[in-house]
Parts: sequence; C-alpha cells; structure tokens
Amino acid sequence: VRSVQEPEKDKAMRGSKDGFVETIVFNTALIRRRIRDTNLCMRMKSVGRASKTDVVVCYMEDRVDQKFLKQLMKKIDRLDVDALTMNQESFAECIFRRKWINPFPKFKYTERPDTAAAHILEGNIIVLVDNAPQAMIMPTSIFDIVDEADDYYFPPVTGTYLRLSRFLIFLLTYFLTPTYLLLTIYPSYIPSSFDFIKITDTINIPIIYQFLILELAIDGLKLAAVNTPNMLSMPLSVMAALVLGEFSVNSGWFNSEVMLYMAFVAVANYTQSNYELGYALKFMRIITLILTAVFGIYGYIGGIILFAVSILTNRTVSNKSYLYPLIPFRAKTVFRQFFRVRLSSTEKK
Repeated sequence: VRSVQEPEKDKAMRGSKDGFVETIVFNTALIRRRIRDTNLCMRMKSVGRASKTDVVVCYMEDRVDQKFLKQLMKKIDRLDVDALTMNQESFAECIFRRKWINPFPKFKYTERPDTAAAHILEGNIIVLVDNAPQAMIMPTSIFDIVDEADDYYFPPVTGTYLRLSRFLIFLLTYFLTPTYLLLTIYPSYIPSSFDFIKITDTINIPIIYQFLILELAIDGLKLAAVNTPNMLSMPLSVMAALVLGEFSVNSGWFNSEVMLYMAFVAVANYTQSNYELGYALKFMRIITLILTAVFGIYGYIGGIILFAVSILTNRTVSNKSYLYPLIPFRAKTVFRQFFRVRLSSTEKK
C-alpha cells in the first residue's frame, strides 16, 4: 500500500503536500480531515460483478443539488458491468455516455484533497474510485476545469495575474498557429510594423505540413518520455532537442519561425492541468489548421465557429451550461472567475 505523498500532477507552489493514493480509505480520511461538518456525507457503493470495486460519493447534504444527486445514485445502482478495469475512466464512460464526439471534458480530476474539499463546500459532488489516486469532480464547467489551487494560495493580486495569464495562454494555444498559417497565405494582411514575422527563408515543405508533422512529433516525444526509464530521460531530452531543433532546421525540413510557434504551443499545453482539455484544444487547432489551408480565410472562420459551437453545445453532467456563469450570465460569479477576490468575500455558487 502506497503511503500518502505529494501529488505527481497537481503540484502547488504553496499549500499542503499530501495527495490522494490508490487506497480509498486513505482518500476519504484526507477529505474528512478538512471538512468535519456533520453535513458531509460519504456514500459507498460496490460496482462490478467480478471486481466489486468500491465507489464513494462525497457531498454536503445542505449544499448539493439534490436532483442531480438522485440521478447519479440511480445510475450507479443500475450499473451492470463485470469490472471497472480502468477505474474512474471506466466509471465515467458507463455512467455518462456521450451522444456525439465532443473532445471537451465533462469532468475535472484532481489529486489534491484540498481542491476536492473546496469543491464539496461549493456544492459539487466528488466521486472516489478504489485503486484510483484522483477524485472526480462533478458537475464542472470549463471555468472550473481551468481553475487551479495556486490561485488561492497567493494574495488576490498575484492570484488574479496567474488566472488571467492562464486564460490568455488558453486562447493563444488554439489561435496562434492557425492565425500564423492564415497570415502566410495572405501576407497582405500583415501590418508593416509586423513584417518581421514573414518567412524569408526558402520553404521546402508547405507550412501546413510542417505544423501537422510537428504536432505529431510532439506527441511522439510525450509518449517516448512516458515509456523511457528515468536513467535515460536526459539522453532522450538532448537527442530530441538536437533532432527537433538545429538539425531539422538546417536540413530544410522546417522553417525556424514554424519551430518557434510550435515550441510555444507545446509549452503552453502544459499550463493546463487537465490533460483532456489540452488534447481538446489540440484537436480543434488541427482541424482549424486544415480548414485554413484548404479554404483560406473562410476555413479559418469556419474553424473558429466549430470551436465555439463545440463549447456552446457541450453540457455538464447535470445538463447545465458548460459556460456557466457566462451563460446564463451571473455578473458576480463571472467576476470571481476572472479575478481572485479575498476568501472572506467568496460566496457559494
């Protein structure tokens, strides 16, 4: 049994250093340690005919959405599967089946007990699955998914800066490469003061192919890093820097400007703590790149419309707006989503 340790994924510069582990009893204790109110309920269910996996639903009795809670418990009671082989992902796919392919996540996962406790106090539901070192938070809007614990462990001014920076990088991650591709197709759109962004070197491979190859190469590096032993991680980093850096530019495969913008996008992806959100942005970015390359400015506009529609039509697991509190509009809540206020001034959502 692994003891309580610092989370591998949801690290914070300040705050507690304990994280969820694979043992569900430890995880419930970490939450109970932070919320000692008698209204905190933890209901345990056994799921899976063969695995008999323990699933715990945590919520505040006086704050939770009772209608959604009843729907969730009914779905868990009716769940008829042999085993939850992939823990929380298997549970999510069995309980909430998607009607169509929308890459944007409906859940937020966290390895931090303080984050889980904070969401419980806001009226959300936490689901813990045995053998999974994360908590599943529901329902969550896109603003909840982007939110991070560090915003609250620093003073309001610093927290606001971190939050606004994250939202800005979120938008740049999607818009940067399609916009640059559009400007290479229509160089007359580039203002004279930004002439330096034009590609002056010879273009041996079309820009769209360079972007797509680099998108695939970055994912290849991620997979290699996951499967590489720790003792070989440094040689892998050096080799990747050489192959995707100086050598690839000198060989004529890639232009330096394309490498620069893709490097920014690759680093910006790691500013999102949610893997699913990062890949959702990646899929939408690739679609917009292809549409822009084929149809020009009309494809670029069409890609942005598709991006917006994918977010607007997505719903939370409680069938509420994915863009709450922006839609429906709640002025005070919207303000708190973008600006970090004093903790004593916060209200329940």
